Amino acid sequence: MSLITSISGIRGTIGGRVGEGLTPIDIVKFTSAYAHWLKNIVKKEKYRVILGRDSRISGEMLSHLVTGTLIGQGGDVINIELATTPTTEIAVMEEQADGGIILTASHNSKEWNALKLLNNKGEFISAQAGEKILEIANNLSEIVNYEYIDKIGTVIPNVNYLHKHIELIKNLKLVDADLIKKANFKVAIDNINSVGAISLPILLKELGVTKVVEINSVPNGDFAHNPEPLPENLTDLSKKVIETNSDVGFAVDPDVDRLSIISEDGSFLGEEYTLVAIADYVLSETPGNTVSNLSSTSALRIITEKHGGKYFASAVGELNVVLEMKKHNAIIGGEGNGGIILPELHYGRDSLVGIALFLTFLAKKQLKCSELRRTYPDFFMAKKKIQLKQGVNVDEILNKIKEKYQNTDCKINTIDGVKIEFENQWVHLRKSNTEPIIRIYTESTSPEKANELADKIISEIE
Repeated sequence: MSLITSISGIRGTIGGRVGEGLTPIDIVKFTSAYAHWLKNIVKKEKYRVILGRDSRISGEMLSHLVTGTLIGQGGDVINIELATTPTTEIAVMEEQADGGIILTASHNSKEWNALKLLNNKGEFISAQAGEKILEIANNLSEIVNYEYIDKIGTVIPNVNYLHKHIELIKNLKLVDADLIKKANFKVAIDNINSVGAISLPILLKELGVTKVVEINSVPNGDFAHNPEPLPENLTDLSKKVIETNSDVGFAVDPDVDRLSIISEDGSFLGEEYTLVAIADYVLSETPGNTVSNLSSTSALRIITEKHGGKYFASAVGELNVVLEMKKHNAIIGGEGNGGIILPELHYGRDSLVGIALFLTFLAKKQLKCSELRRTYPDFFMAKKKIQLKQGVNVDEILNKIKEKYQNTDCKINTIDGVKIEFENQWVHLRKSNTEPIIRIYTESTSPEKANELADKIISEIE
């Protein structure tokens, strides 16, 4: 069993021994630490927390434990039950809540679950806050007090935040539901047996899409395939798009913050190009700056500069992307894993707004999805890793690679590991925080060149 505690949240496999898997004791422990931290931040007699979850089998169990723990520390809980991650983030904003907890292990398989922690802006907590919460959790019995009977919290009846979320999307100036309706699209969707099965059909109906083909649409958390929305896991959707003559296919992960797009011919737009295509549309209407992480495709920089904007790279992780977007006033950003962040709506990855923007763009361009893809530069990635011996100094290895290339024409970035940019290709090396591994990401103008570059760097390390 596995339990991974980090500044971004608590993730683990359900069951096992305390401290080794995500057990009820561990859930109460880390929820208590978060509640204690929150109470000291807001300095209120009563604080309010939004609680949402995806459709994982373990979700209801975690929901009861988290709710009871928050109430026991004097918190009022607005439990919005089954909800996408972006919907929960928006609920924090709309309710002006003091924080939020999302119960989801995102793209991990069904035996996993997690507590993702939000601040009062509906954004993931800072690294400093995460470190403080872990410190509290490790000293729980000395630090945390629970409330006596007259001061315990309550559960507040919730409203339909999916409806509010979709209304906010429809009201965006860049979303044109009338134009989408006139286009008469047929759309195929893979809901991966989670909250996409609840949210995507309603979104499409509200956008005027009447021809919808669904697969994996029972939100029971028993995922029909590996839930990460990668091409190798979406072959059934690709076939369904072709069989039903659909104009486009959309696949999401279990908490609906990553979006993968399939063209009408069954080919994959590529998760890196979800952000590229949607940024192309946003920038064509409202020029500005963009941000993605260091491991994302160079195509976003090219598209941004074509529209007269500036591109900035962040360290890997949604929190880091958001901080960089705020710093440079970016109007669109995200990650190459299909994560779209539109600040006009909220600072969080959101597949629902991604679908609405993409369908509007497709309707305006009057192109087939595959034709739109051909308008973008072709880049291909390779993702590999090196397993190192215990005790090896990973930082020293990365520093030696940096030194090898620093007196060349290459551009070197060290904000997150080491990224070396050659002409028309790059390599990004990152160390794992939990095991002696160096992850190697490369991008080039062909799959063969991307793999060759990765193998070259691996041989240099070895």
